Formats: sequence, C-alpha cells, structure tokens
Amino acid sequence: MSKAPDGTICIAAHDAPLRARSSNYPEPYWSQMARRQKTPLGDLFGIRNFGVNLTRLLPGGMSSLMHRHDKQDAFIFILEGQPTLATDQGEFELQSGMCAGFPAKGFAHHLINRTGSDVVYLEIGDRSPGDSATYPNDDLEAVLDSTGAWQFLHNDGKPYTE
Repeated sequence: MSKAPDGTICIAAHDAPLRARSSNYPEPYWSQMARRQKTPLGDLFGIRNFGVNLTRLLPGGMSSLMHRHDKQDAFIFILEGQPTLATDQGEFELQSGMCAGFPAKGFAHHLINRTGSDVVYLEIGDRSPGDSATYPNDDLEAVLDSTGAWQFLHNDGKPYTE
C-alpha cells in the first residue's frame, strides 16, 4: 500500500485541509469562485497521474467557468445537494448519487448551485501533460505548462497579468 509523504494511508476526507487559494483564475474570474471550497484529496497520498478533489459549492457558487479540456478527461460524483450541470448542450438538474463524465474535447460544462443548501461532490480528472482549456463564454484560455501550473491567456493570446 502506498503512503503519502507524511506516512498517511487513510484519513477522514472532511479532516483534510482546504486548498489554500479558492481559484487559480486571474481576475475578474478569481472572485467568482469565492463560494467554492476545494479539498485536494489525491495530493495528500502522493497521487500524481490524476487529481481527486472533494468540492463544496455554497449557495450561489459554481464549480468553475464554463470550459472544456483539450486532453483531460474528468468525472464528477454528487454526494450531497442538487446542483445544475450547465453545458453548451443545455442544463441538467443533478442530485445526490448522480454522476457525469466529460471526455477531452467534449462539451463545455460547469456546475452551479442555485439552491439554498450546500452541494458536495467528488471531481476526478487526469493530469494530461500539455493540456489546455477553453472558456467559450469568457475571454480566457488556460494552458498547462511544463511545471504543471496553469498559465492564463486572453483569447487574443496575450497573457493575463495580476
């Protein structure tokens, strides 16, 4: 059995620390993620080929901007609440126990919490080298650099600067 760098084999997910920053997006998009809390679970165990996040959307929150990945596949599983899955193909009401998958180059998507209760879900995605993401509703493109960090560009290719 593999262990995390600190020797951890298993934990209670709700005891794991939240991600330090609520978003990697540059402004004006960063502040739109203020009602999202991510707990990176896979990182705690040294998992590097894919990511696993326990994510909480407070009422009015959203998972991300509407986006699609060029290389990354992603999967979500709803644990609590009733989010709306908004896609470029329409909207779908989800509930606890439902799941959805997003293959690379598939339809653009994100979750929105339009209810008065929290939404909690697992998100799982691979960490494909050279991935990029497009945001059809926003002046934004993201490119994964060689260090694994997202670099954000305007649609005209100019970098965002903070």
